[in-house]
Amino acid sequence: MPDRRPRVLVFDSGIGGLSVAACVHRQTPGVELVYLADNAGFPYGDKSGPAVIERCCSLVRACLRQYPSDVIVVACNTASTIVLPHLRAMTPVPVVGVVPAIKPAAGLSANRRIGVLATPATVQRPYLDELIRDFAGDCRVIRLGHPALVQWAEGLVEGNQPPQAEVDAALAPLSKEGVDTVVLGCTHYPLLLPWLRRSLPEVEHWVDSGDAIARRVAFLLESSCDGFSPLMINSGSDQPAVLCACFSGPAPEGIEPFMSGLGLPLSQAPRAIG
Repeated sequence: MPDRRPRVLVFDSGIGGLSVAACVHRQTPGVELVYLADNAGFPYGDKSGPAVIERCCSLVRACLRQYPSDVIVVACNTASTIVLPHLRAMTPVPVVGVVPAIKPAAGLSANRRIGVLATPATVQRPYLDELIRDFAGDCRVIRLGHPALVQWAEGLVEGNQPPQAEVDAALAPLSKEGVDTVVLGCTHYPLLLPWLRRSLPEVEHWVDSGDAIARRVAFLLESSCDGFSPLMINSGSDQPAVLCACFSGPAPEGIEPFMSGLGLPLSQAPRAIG
């Protein structure tokens, strides 16, 4: 049985993956996290598949050399749709991706009207068609891709509050359709929940993939060749939750207090990688 803390590398193009990292930390407080953001390449939605694959694999490879990890989480919907096979071929470290939580949303919706709030790129991807067909065939699913939401989430790091009136206007199509459940199909969006809830007070369920990813991480750690015990994974530590936050570009101003506010204090100062 190893006497070290298990380590999980969480990767995203920006700060959205911090919502997933926070879920992993809450469910598995004994895990040490490394956060990796390709903020120099943000956003991924306007990049070609080969470009995203190259950037992701190169950055993850460089990060693993400095911070060997036991599980990799790709906390980005765009990257998850195209990068996972390439990462899994590159490293023996288990890789977990994220997909919009259509199946649990269909199980929660009472009126069978579900909104999918995602990036413009995600709402057009064929894999979303497949998820809806397989798990929500009896539901009316309204897809909404709005480019400003991700930018508003990124702005939170520097203390910029999303303009509520513009958030209301962006989400008006979901209000008009009377959805009772909304899938947060981008890892940035849980960071915007206070504003989203004010826009759609009638929505009963806001569903994202963070908790499911955290459960998968715990399973992989327990079943790994190192065999981390549930006690080790679930016991709190007196060490900060995040060993390091690595960025492909300059670290966002205000990132350390922002991460602390999410329950993700840093052990080391943010650093550049790439």
